[in-house]
Amino acid sequence: MQSSNHRLRDMEQHHPLLSAGSDVESGSLSADVMVGGPHAHAAGNRTLWFIQDSCGMVCASITWFLVLYAEFVVNFVMLLPSKNFWYSLLNGAAFNSLAVLALASHLRTMLTDPGAVPKGNATKEYMESLQLKPGEVIYKCPKCCSIKPERAHHCSICKRCIRKMDHHCPWVNNCVGEKNQRFFVLFTMYIALISAHALALSGMHFFSCIKVQWNECSDFSPGVSVLLLIFLCLEAILFLTFTAVMFGTQIHSICNDETEIERLKNEKPTWERRMRWDGMKAVFGSPPSVLWCNPFTGLRLRRLLLLTQGRRGGSEFSV
Repeated sequence: MQSSNHRLRDMEQHHPLLSAGSDVESGSLSADVMVGGPHAHAAGNRTLWFIQDSCGMVCASITWFLVLYAEFVVNFVMLLPSKNFWYSLLNGAAFNSLAVLALASHLRTMLTDPGAVPKGNATKEYMESLQLKPGEVIYKCPKCCSIKPERAHHCSICKRCIRKMDHHCPWVNNCVGEKNQRFFVLFTMYIALISAHALALSGMHFFSCIKVQWNECSDFSPGVSVLLLIFLCLEAILFLTFTAVMFGTQIHSICNDETEIERLKNEKPTWERRMRWDGMKAVFGSPPSVLWCNPFTGLRLRRLLLLTQGRRGGSEFSV
């Protein structure tokens, strides 16, 4: 981390903490700092991340409600009343599978640590472990009293510095950063796919019901069926537009090895940019495989059960 680098520029103010050869006294940190050692972040990886933000929790709940509403309309208004067994079976299996993958991706995005820097890790012991070279300078975030790594930015909602922070998304109640960007990309992709599928099913359902009596193609009254389908179409159009644009933006950022914050601030890269394919492998894992599309990768049930024995604390808590 050379002193000439400007990668730590942020919307939040940052201050140089020390250079090589400087000393760090305990009094340089604020009295209410939760001190963490060099292994604090490693310990944090064993916790389930959750942000206690009322707006984010409401938005995340709305997202789930809209997906479940789409499932209700697709299954009980269009597919189950259909007289074509194979049409209902194939479309039902495809739509519900995509919905499960979308909700799983949403949960993984929301409950995964996006790459938070440990709070209060600016201790003398930690500085000594960095083995700084002459002329090197590191910076401390005055908000969370932590050392800001390369390309880290402070999130005022998470109240933490996040590595490679792209943006804070209220719809997933979390930051999109180094460790959960993959799940956010999958979430936008699967939501876009089920939205397009719902639109296609709604169009075919309208077309088929026009030819016959509406009472014959749905268990609901014609007025209720039409109202439910109209709301579904509006929701699908809105979700498809938003998530398709967001998916394309995320893929573009990954291929260019540039976060949304860095792009908006027009920061000149002081890091060695990855090639496009290397950027994809860095986010989704290497080697490339169909597992890139699996939001359940790396999830262990036994570990998840052990995490439920934690306790709350701060703007995020471990459960």
